[in-house]
Amino acid sequence: MGFSSIFVSEALGTGILILLGAGVVANVLLGKSKGFDGGWLLITFGWGLGVFAGVYVAYKTGGHLNPAVTIGNLFSGADEYAPGIAVNFSNTVAYLTGQLVGAFLGACAAYLAYKRHFDEEPDEGKKLGIFATGPAIRSYPWNFLTEVAATFVLVLVILCIGKTPSGLGPLAAALLVVGIGASLGGPTGYAINPARDLGPRLAYALLPTRHTANVLPPQRVPVDATVGGGARAVIEESPGDPVSSTQKDADWAYAWVPVLGPLVGGALAGLVAQLYM
Repeated sequence: MGFSSIFVSEALGTGILILLGAGVVANVLLGKSKGFDGGWLLITFGWGLGVFAGVYVAYKTGGHLNPAVTIGNLFSGADEYAPGIAVNFSNTVAYLTGQLVGAFLGACAAYLAYKRHFDEEPDEGKKLGIFATGPAIRSYPWNFLTEVAATFVLVLVILCIGKTPSGLGPLAAALLVVGIGASLGGPTGYAINPARDLGPRLAYALLPTRHTANVLPPQRVPVDATVGGGARAVIEESPGDPVSSTQKDADWAYAWVPVLGPLVGGALAGLVAQLYM
């Protein structure tokens, strides 16, 4: 299998993953959506099923969908990324670029699916949360460590799955992602995939997501007020100028954490697998 075939397979699979994953977050976070306020478990199951679908779509290349998985295979000493695909520089680049491009396009597709909901949502923080991960408590060293640990679990178990005759394949990977989200996803939103975070974060920065509210001009509003002696009078207050939508910010200061953390976690898992398996 050549460079272009690897690229297309991983791009399609990763695109499906992000379309369904970002889609479930949009369904939960955006107002007027039928899944609004569906909760964390809905999100984790949505991402897991996104992995399930994406791995099947990218079956030709083993359905990595994640640079950390590719790097984990590389560091494990494997001879092939998938049957018939040798571990070499050209094929590695094809995997990584396909995953990043697919993640970007999948995020754009999710935006189009929820376009009207994005238009009516004034909270840019929610919209960024659909595209990219962010910490519950911002502490870069600890956030980095969380991503390393969660991705280590992901990649090590995936490498073990590949060595067992269970035949579960995509279903096992999907359930693994659900489990990681439910157990280790709280601190950082469990990126566990550099392409999953970087591609959609770029999409958010480039897409016209900003909300412009339709507001009435300032009006003078009558308000009851108490004056001296307990008598009441009616005065007028102005509500002030209309408040603009919140500032769009892709939070690039944090973006290195969900990229480097998973890469380190994947590499460590590959090294452990090489010694253990």
